[in-house]
Amino acid sequence: MTQHIGVMVTGGIAAYKVPLLIRSLIRGGAEVRVAMTQAAEAFVTAATLATVSKHSVLTDAREFAEPAHVAHVALAHWMDQAVVVPATANTIAKLAAGLADNVVTTTLLAFGGQKLLVPAMNDQMWVNPQTQANVAHLRDMGWQVLPPATGFLAEGYAAVGRMPDLPVIEAFIATAQPEPFLAGQTVLITAGGTRERLDPVRYIGNDSSGKMGTALANVAAAAGAQVTLVTTGDQPVLPGVTVISVTTAQAMQTAVQAAFAAADVVIMAAAVADYRPKYTATQKLKKTGDAGLTLELVQNPDILAGLGATKTHQFVVGFAAETNDVLANATAKLARKHVDMLVANRVGDGHGFNAATNQVTLLTPDQAPVSVPEASKVNVAAAILRHIQQVRA
Repeated sequence: MTQHIGVMVTGGIAAYKVPLLIRSLIRGGAEVRVAMTQAAEAFVTAATLATVSKHSVLTDAREFAEPAHVAHVALAHWMDQAVVVPATANTIAKLAAGLADNVVTTTLLAFGGQKLLVPAMNDQMWVNPQTQANVAHLRDMGWQVLPPATGFLAEGYAAVGRMPDLPVIEAFIATAQPEPFLAGQTVLITAGGTRERLDPVRYIGNDSSGKMGTALANVAAAAGAQVTLVTTGDQPVLPGVTVISVTTAQAMQTAVQAAFAAADVVIMAAAVADYRPKYTATQKLKKTGDAGLTLELVQNPDILAGLGATKTHQFVVGFAAETNDVLANATAKLARKHVDMLVANRVGDGHGFNAATNQVTLLTPDQAPVSVPEASKVNVAAAILRHIQQVRA
């Protein structure tokens, strides 16, 4: 089912970035319609937003252009999700007070679905106690808020208040959950493929991008969890995710062990190299005539098995990336690693690694396998996390 996203644009300088956001949302499969305040029209034109969204834009001047219906109510009925981007301090204050004095605020007052707020403003306006009280009040009313980033502001200096980068906003929109089903939980997740150095320019690795593990981290954060992501990748994450960047399997093991005791749920989605070179050259290895190169490899630590053997209160989840006999191999791994759940997925030929979608089977001891049909990695992540909560209940 195509998602209907209403983009509500207000009068901040960051509005010039909104056309690119709309393009990305449409490329991701959503249908987008736009409403904008009169102040927003000073920064981006309605014609531009209409062109990129492929729909006419709702403005104060056009609200009653079609007398057959009340345009702001019609838009409110059409939307599945409303995103105010950028959200100015003025609009935030109006929304907190329940005012409806322009086409954006009237549309939002008539909308009963999921509401997302992306503030962007001067740093002093953001930290003002009144703005913070307004944001807190909106959160209490069910609004989900993506805090502004720290960066270069229109005023010419770096501070908090900058609109987050578009990939972060896209992740915020894609991972938004209807309720905080992981509130109060601490979740530890690994992502990406480890890289084991041969020399300063070469390594042994795999094709894992870290997209699946990062999707799990973002969805968990959107669902209210405190999240630590140990990753070799560089995917956009929500502000609530603490990122620990690593490269090798040994570094990942160290980071995981340090965070393990405090975790309620641990999900090992990373593709950890089974072996590493016994010796790492300090300089680039050179070819020597036609002779081949022989590498001596040693086993890396089995991080997942170690967690399965030492867990106390933690719910430990592993991943099994298989090219053949997926369920048979994954079922054996479930027992061998002593984990609470295993996520089995086929990789290769456009599946799993580096793909935009995933299709997995969830295995738990003494229960029938649960199949998660092919979907975006964000949707698969949400299905995995909800199943974990169901099993733990």
